[in-house]
Amino acid sequence: MRGRPNGTVAVHSSARVSDPVGGRDTVAAPEPTHSRNEIMTTSTTAYDIRPLIVPVSLDDPEAADFIAMVGVRNEIYREISANDDEAATPGQLLPHFQENPDNDKRSWIVLVDDAVVGRVILDIPAEEESQVAFWTIELLERVQGRGIGTRLLELVEDTARHAGRTILESWAEHPEPAEDVTVARLPAPTGFGTIPPDRPARFYLRHGHTLEQVDRKSVLDLDASLGNVRALLADAESHSAGYRVEQWLLPIPAPYRESFAWAKSRMSTDAPAAGLEVDEEKWDLDRLDRHEARYLDAGQTVLVTAAIHEATGDVVAFNELCSGAEPTSTTQQMDTLVLREHRGHRLGQLIKCAGILRWREIAPESRRIITWNAEENRPMLSINEAIGFVPAAYIGAWKKVLA
Repeated sequence: MRGRPNGTVAVHSSARVSDPVGGRDTVAAPEPTHSRNEIMTTSTTAYDIRPLIVPVSLDDPEAADFIAMVGVRNEIYREISANDDEAATPGQLLPHFQENPDNDKRSWIVLVDDAVVGRVILDIPAEEESQVAFWTIELLERVQGRGIGTRLLELVEDTARHAGRTILESWAEHPEPAEDVTVARLPAPTGFGTIPPDRPARFYLRHGHTLEQVDRKSVLDLDASLGNVRALLADAESHSAGYRVEQWLLPIPAPYRESFAWAKSRMSTDAPAAGLEVDEEKWDLDRLDRHEARYLDAGQTVLVTAAIHEATGDVVAFNELCSGAEPTSTTQQMDTLVLREHRGHRLGQLIKCAGILRWREIAPESRRIITWNAEENRPMLSINEAIGFVPAAYIGAWKKVLA
């Protein structure tokens, strides 16, 4: 999801399965392939790749590689975006890398001259009969263009095949060229959104991937939007009879846990997926417990704003906002969903606006919110635009069927 106008890129997997603050379902322990250190060479560069050791705690003597990995991650994102919107601390990310029965994460670090310069991640969902794996390759700009990424993709494909997976999916940011530069465009097959044929796009195409979807990354200036948000909340309240708003910080209150877990599972079936392979996720109370623990153990604040159906008492729509590395850090919006059968009552507008206003009380020093939406998800994008979100970047979703 990352790239730069000059064409340098760090290709990586979706925020849904990778490790930004809002990421979910992650694990460690890369095996069965490439389970030991290997010195590899391209035509111009010798580099070392070794499995990432995930420590029990950051005080563990073996935590150095993990801490270095997080530092390089943040540096790569800063190179790409020229800001720290998605910066994270080792303490925030460590719980997301611990063992998790819902998803197996295979992780490696890449070194040049004994310095960590990148990382590789392969997420393997544990859903029954799943055939998909999500991959991440991220390298600092100074070591890009040397053929390292191509060799690392071979590692990804080899590991995926050994895990019995036949489909690889990955996401990359494709920034717009300068205003005075005219380039051809690659259209999404959905008919919504295009990207320039930049370096990440050429990498994917060269290695047999197809563009399946374009997402929009949007940013909200909280200070400028609050008056608008209040007016939109009042409008939504006038159209949502039969529903009420409930809000809480994690953990989810007992009366709503079962229906919230069901709503989380519907993220995998109700959100636009274009031609991507999406497993239907099964969320029970144990999985919800594990999900919450990762954020609570990381010391993060997560606000859930839910629409409750008065007739049943069930959660039928929800929005999640998550704190960043510091009180002043950019807030990440995680999942937002209105169940299909409850659409048409302005519930998306209701929960987004109520969440933003409550968040301002919880995290008054955070001035920005970032979020991602499929370009074909016009109902949600229309809400975002009315609130004041503006486009910041466009994301290509790519797929490869392994031979």
